[in-house]
Amino acid sequence: MTDSLASGSTGRRRKILATGGFAHFIHDGFTDTMYVLLPLWAEAFGLSHSQVGFLKMCSSGALASFQIPAGLLAERFGERAVLVIGTIIAGVSFALLGLAGGFAALIVTLIAFGIGSSTQHPLASTIVSKAYDGGGRRAALGTYNFSGDLGKVAVPVTVATGAVAIGWRESVMAYGVIGIAAGVLIYFLLRRFDAGDRPRSEPVQEAKADAAPPGWGVRDRRGFSVLSIIGMIDTGARLSFLTFMPFLLISKGAAVESVGFALALVFVGGAAGKLLCGLIAERVGIIRTTVITEVATGGMILALVALPLTPALFLLPVLGVALNGTSSVLYGTVGDFIDPDRQARAFGLFYTLGVGSGALSPLLFGIISDAGGVELTLNLLAAAVFLTLPLCAFLTPSLARLKI
Repeated sequence: MTDSLASGSTGRRRKILATGGFAHFIHDGFTDTMYVLLPLWAEAFGLSHSQVGFLKMCSSGALASFQIPAGLLAERFGERAVLVIGTIIAGVSFALLGLAGGFAALIVTLIAFGIGSSTQHPLASTIVSKAYDGGGRRAALGTYNFSGDLGKVAVPVTVATGAVAIGWRESVMAYGVIGIAAGVLIYFLLRRFDAGDRPRSEPVQEAKADAAPPGWGVRDRRGFSVLSIIGMIDTGARLSFLTFMPFLLISKGAAVESVGFALALVFVGGAAGKLLCGLIAERVGIIRTTVITEVATGGMILALVALPLTPALFLLPVLGVALNGTSSVLYGTVGDFIDPDRQARAFGLFYTLGVGSGALSPLLFGIISDAGGVELTLNLLAAAVFLTLPLCAFLTPSLARLKI
């Protein structure tokens, strides 16, 4: 059986979706626990906001840089093998963070972690996208994204609780071991469901490969470019907000140990946002959904800066809905612009651009925060979010041409 799963049973598709969602849960647990660890590292090693932003850049930059290679490797060796190896590398690197003795050690380990983490988004997305090629792709990817947000909710709180109980080093090492075990489990699950397998040199597949368009397989370059730019702004603003939001709350009087709880509030809303916005976009349209979520995101960031601590905490779940909801709409639309035989590399390109923006923006806003304070930083972030609104007008003609 091949990886073209459009003809597979509904039950099998759901099992593949569940496995992809599990991979997303584990990996998003890794990446978003960083927002808990950054203030702890700043306190433990005496780091400035610029150094905090640089650490986030190292992790996100490595993640962004290796997503396209991950997609290309998957075309040769299959999504399953590359995804599993990357998951195990991420788990080992995360565990090694518990042994880091300073700024330089964190940099090296975070780069290795980012390389391992780079495999999940493009390859798990591709596996799910192929499974639902016959219909329901956007809703399936919304569910896949929802699974990742469950990891964002559960893992940072768990690691933060462990940091208080047994120390951040031990807590980090424990989740790293869980990640290694998860990589092994993902391998056996995908193998059982015959998903993400190595491409086969059967005559039918060779003919299909010959029929595939060369290069990236982009069906509408203008539309894909505008979608990618919106994704870059959205991801850059989101990752920068999550990096410096804990410092804003600390400046309002929150304890460092409570940052995990505050992030959980954002991610609870984000989990609902990614699930609901993918479904809403199917009904009211991609452009309307994107405009609503981006306006809400920018406005609530401005409100968060102005509010005292307690009202700010109550706002966080609502902000999370808008903050993370846009990405489901964008991710679910990528496949519509790409030929099915080029989705692994195209998803890799899309995620590379987005996470690349997310890698550079924390460093930039960290420098701004050191110079002008964290409140100025978040106000500028809100302004950046509003830049997506005029871009939506440029995306509309492409969506109409492709009848999306």
